[in-house]
Formats: sequence, structure tokens, C-alpha cells
Amino acid sequence: MNQEHISSAFDRDLEAIQALMVKMGGLVEAAILDGAKAVTTRDTELAEQVRKGDAAIDELEERINEESARTIALRAPVSSDLRVVLSVLKLSASLERIGDYARNLAKRTEVLADQRPISGPDKSLKRMSKEVQRMLKDTLDAYVRRDVELAEDVRQRDEEVDEMYNALFREFLTFMMEDPRNITACMHLHFIAKNVERMGDLVTNMAEQVVYVVTGDIPDDSRPKSDETAFISGET
Repeated sequence: MNQEHISSAFDRDLEAIQALMVKMGGLVEAAILDGAKAVTTRDTELAEQVRKGDAAIDELEERINEESARTIALRAPVSSDLRVVLSVLKLSASLERIGDYARNLAKRTEVLADQRPISGPDKSLKRMSKEVQRMLKDTLDAYVRRDVELAEDVRQRDEEVDEMYNALFREFLTFMMEDPRNITACMHLHFIAKNVERMGDLVTNMAEQVVYVVTGDIPDDSRPKSDETAFISGET
């Protein structure tokens, strides 16, 4: 009877922690879209809202960490139960980092507002950010439903984000070569595009965590990667 009570208490604790994570995910999704909108419309007021909203994301991560630590200490979960709690910690850490990247997008808005406009990249950046937001939504849905197939679909879609980034990178190079006055704006826009690409990588890592929660195994096959610019920026 005591064991049943402990199990029931753990289930309630876990449900509350997961609810916090889903709430955090919703805030991060909004930050991605609003950050991209602020950049593409040069909306400095919206950018400021995104920057201030990052505090709420950070606060939720702290609450998740605290509640997870309390649950582990009180309920002493083992095996698959412990795996689920640890996965929430990893997922919330990734969400916090994605929120930071969204804040970074917003921080560039004011700088871009003072630069000469460049037609073309804004739509591509918006489309790329929207795809990352959809990937995040699907990852969170996959976690809630324990849907391995949906999580695997997200893993594969990271290649699409990389291809969008590569196309933007080439576009920026073209604009800079055509007119040196575009260099400053293109450098900022490239920084933004790279941040969105990194968001996609983090979301893909989250999808792999979903697979781990359900199966107990991290996918061991290399997911598709199409970032052709790493050798230029010195990244690996």
C-alpha cells in the first residue's frame, strides 16, 4: 500500500513538472516567432518585449530544476521513472538556450533598424524561424504523446533548416559583393540566421531525448546535416 502511495505521489509530481516544461515550451515558441518578426519588421518595441520575456523562461527553468531535484530526493525514482525526470532537466536546459537565441535575435533589431534595408532575406529568415518553431511544437507534442515516429520526423527535418541557412548565407555573400554598403547589415543578418540554425540543432537534440525517454536508447545513426558554411566560420 505504501509503495502504491509513493508511486501515485511520484506520478503527480512528474505531471506537475512536465506541465511546467510544456508551459516553458510555449513561451519559447512565441519568443522564436516574435523575435523573427521583430527582426524582419524592424519592430524595436516587439524586440524589447522578447528581451524582457526571457526572464519568465529562465524562471520556469529554475522551477523545473528545483521541482525535479525535490522529486528525486523524496521519491527516489529508478529505471524508466528516473530517466523521465532527467530528460525533463535536459529538455528544459535546451529550451532555455533556445530562448537565449531568440533574445539574441531581438537584440539585433535596433541595430538593423539603423541600417539600409536589404530586400530578400527577411522572408527567408521568417520562413526558417517558422520551421524551427514547428519543429519545437512537434517535439513537445512527441514528448507528451511518447511518439517516437514524430520525434524521428523532427530529427530528419533539421536538414531542411540547414539548407535554408546555406541558401541565406550565399545570399548574404552576394549582397555584400554587389554593394559594400550592405556588409554591416548582412553581417548582422548572418548572425541572426546562424542563431536560428543553432535553435534547430537544439530542437533536434530534444527530439533525440524524446526517443531516449520512450526506448531507453539515444539514436545512434548520424542525423542529416547540411551546414556548408562551418569551414568558413571556423565551426565544427
